[in-house]
Amino acid sequence: MTDLLHVFTDLTDDAALLSLEHQVHLEEVLGEHNWQVELSKPEFSFTGATPRTCTRMHLLGSAAPGPRSWLWAWANPSGFHPEASRLSESLRDWGRRHDLALFAEPEVPFAELPGQPDEPHLAATFFIEAAKTLTGVWTHYNAPAGGGTRGGFLIEHPDFELPEPEPARVMRILQQGLAEIPLTNHRRAFYSYAVRRGMSAVFSDDRETLTITGPRFTAHVAFDDLGRVKDLQARLGAATG
Repeated sequence: MTDLLHVFTDLTDDAALLSLEHQVHLEEVLGEHNWQVELSKPEFSFTGATPRTCTRMHLLGSAAPGPRSWLWAWANPSGFHPEASRLSESLRDWGRRHDLALFAEPEVPFAELPGQPDEPHLAATFFIEAAKTLTGVWTHYNAPAGGGTRGGFLIEHPDFELPEPEPARVMRILQQGLAEIPLTNHRRAFYSYAVRRGMSAVFSDDRETLTITGPRFTAHVAFDDLGRVKDLQARLGAATG
């Protein structure tokens, strides 16, 4: 189980910072809003000052407080539209190919997740983040479904795509992620974010420093002996040799 959890935490670390940036962007696009989902269509829509209907939506599964477990959408007998659970089926198939029960089993107890979370929204977050790395769909909605149950959705809309990386935004995401997200492997998370965001990411020979270079800025991330970020500095302008 330890090795399987290691694979799972690698997936969530890979997703962590890019996922955060997409969620920040989602909040900025939508502002104050309400949401509704119709799994028979399927359709996920937002109402408010800037209404949106998602061009594609994917129910990954649901986390329920009663059984304290996550139920994958592909295993749910509720009769959703096939397209609603199609992405969860691809994750099931990936889990079977790689012998990863957290994806391949219909129902997963919270106790089998890293840190054994108590709250359904936390359990759902683990699966959502891991799914983002595997699917490349980066915007989600962790939705209350009644009775304490949470539904995990990945949603797509052209307005949810990120703009080009900008110095102040990148530094905000790095700092906010470091403060708010319980990363397991800091080196992996920062490197994965930079590469997936289309920036240059280069470790020093001793891997004690990561240099991230993007449009008009360079960030230097220093790690301590335990691999945790101990310093984060940035400056405007291109990197110098």
